[in-house]
Amino acid sequence: MNDALNSMLSRYQPRSLDESLQALREIVQEIALLGLWRAKFFDKAAFYGGSALRILHGLDRFSEDLDFSLLHRRADFDLSGSLASLEREVEAFGFSFKAEIVQKRVATPIQSAFLKGDTQKALLVIRAGEEILRLVPRGQTVKINLEVDTDPPGGFATETHYLLQPIPFAVRVFSLPDLFAGKMHAVLCRRWKSRVKGRDWYDLVWYVGRYPELRLSHLEQRMRQTGDWVGNDPLSVDTFRSLLNEAIEKLDVEQAKREVLPFVRRPEALSVWSKAFFRDIAKRITFSRS
Repeated sequence: MNDALNSMLSRYQPRSLDESLQALREIVQEIALLGLWRAKFFDKAAFYGGSALRILHGLDRFSEDLDFSLLHRRADFDLSGSLASLEREVEAFGFSFKAEIVQKRVATPIQSAFLKGDTQKALLVIRAGEEILRLVPRGQTVKINLEVDTDPPGGFATETHYLLQPIPFAVRVFSLPDLFAGKMHAVLCRRWKSRVKGRDWYDLVWYVGRYPELRLSHLEQRMRQTGDWVGNDPLSVDTFRSLLNEAIEKLDVEQAKREVLPFVRRPEALSVWSKAFFRDIAKRITFSRS
């Protein structure tokens, strides 16, 4: 194991197969970001979503995917142009991962790809113990999804953050008020039928406790793009609060807890969850329109 990889692994003290897999996934995610930086991907795109919060802002839950948005709409964008650099970077650290574009039957503005590798071989690279390796079925794969929005809604700002491992490099990311707006769009508009994504509600609590400012104009742009806000009137603070309170009243709190549980290391943080708790949290959100 090289020194950079050893230093990255030292941040984790995995005690189980699940924790070892989460450490593996996050290490590969950061190496993948380095590969994208080398490909100058961040000249035209920005990082957002749960993994951006986890890697750049210290969100205390694990996140599975790498989500990006182009800075401006580009119908001719081709994600495959950046994947070779990403794959080379991951392989340079000893991982046998392959990057593949996801071929979709129906055209959408979201381009997708994944990094895929043999789980046992990847755990060997980070020196997982024999007792961990025995728990992994032969042939099982670990997969990291990447998605790029090629038709982004407007009204967002970006900033540059610097990672120091595995080497110093730069990542362009949505500003926190715009990241929060994207998360609230998921809370209000995610169409999962009767399913609940507890990770969205966990992140809401995290934002309110640390960075409670939400850019309302970007949320409005996202809602217009998905058809969840129409007409000429701007989205107001009062309307937003009303929509969020409606979502809270419909929330199956126990189902939300079960969904997020595998991604958190402190399950006791969920014990306070209730509709009353989320109603109180909602009152603490502040707003920016500019």
